[in-house]
Amino acid sequence: MAELKVNENKSMNRGKKSLQWLWSEYSVVIAFVIIFIVAALMNDRFLYIQNQMNILMQVSTIGIIALGMTVVMLSGGIDLSVGSVLAMVGVFSVLALNASGSIFIGILTALAVGAITGVLNGLLVAKGKIASFIATLGMMAGARSIALFYADGGSVSGEVDGLTAIANTELFGIVDLPIIIFLLLTVVVYLLMQKTRFGRYVYALGSNEKAALLSAIRVDRIKIGVYTLCSLLVGVAAIIETSRLNSISSSSSGNLYELDAIAAVIIGGTRMTGGKGRVIGTFFGVLLLGVLNNMMNLMNISPHLQGLVKGLIIIVAVFFQKRD
Repeated sequence: MAELKVNENKSMNRGKKSLQWLWSEYSVVIAFVIIFIVAALMNDRFLYIQNQMNILMQVSTIGIIALGMTVVMLSGGIDLSVGSVLAMVGVFSVLALNASGSIFIGILTALAVGAITGVLNGLLVAKGKIASFIATLGMMAGARSIALFYADGGSVSGEVDGLTAIANTELFGIVDLPIIIFLLLTVVVYLLMQKTRFGRYVYALGSNEKAALLSAIRVDRIKIGVYTLCSLLVGVAAIIETSRLNSISSSSSGNLYELDAIAAVIIGGTRMTGGKGRVIGTFFGVLLLGVLNNMMNLMNISPHLQGLVKGLIIIVAVFFQKRD
């Protein structure tokens, strides 16, 4: 009898550990499925294919930024400048577009300005030994100021036909191009983090920077690399944002995008301290926020309360991370 009891206890413990592992690894997926089902039950319009495409379209810009934020946070850092950088990149890309008359030049400018900004962030953190919070906070203020200066505090509109085609082209008559770009970039960043040496080094850096140094990992290069990648993806997001309305606002574009990106990354299971997390988690975190926003809109809940919901979700996500 005693032996039978011991075996039963062992089985119960194994089952408990399995459930804990399942929740630890796939909590964001489980939460997404639950919220999706609740949203579908609360409003029959939620499941319309057009509504689903709208959700994906609305989260595509933030989703692309969140992919870059994931890499930064996995390294143990944070980038608060992404929203302001998006506005600055958008202003410069539209000005270059209007001056050259070439969409290609505009896109190239956006990617170049984004990458250069990321390199500066990386140098401040890696070589300047400034905490990422402070360095990117300074960049946030500086980038917004530059955008306001060159746009005279207002908006800059594109004067070249075809710019709006980037964000408003539908593939197969149903899927917008920004959605395809978001999905493709998710796959690319996932492969980068899971299948390359760079990805392994980022995880090592986030887990233990001193150990990474002792392992002959060039920590400074990795730090510069993660911030460059993040801002480069912000450049892609800026192209989509600018194309959607054929203009960019120096004062409001990108406002609080850093909050949305960080929220998606944390909800996706990436730790604030770095070293643990997955790109797929961020992908579902972005979708979860998109479904929540859409559900609140369908229920005619004030948009001013959406920030409160995001804030509460971040707190709950961090709380559960501490219990893991």
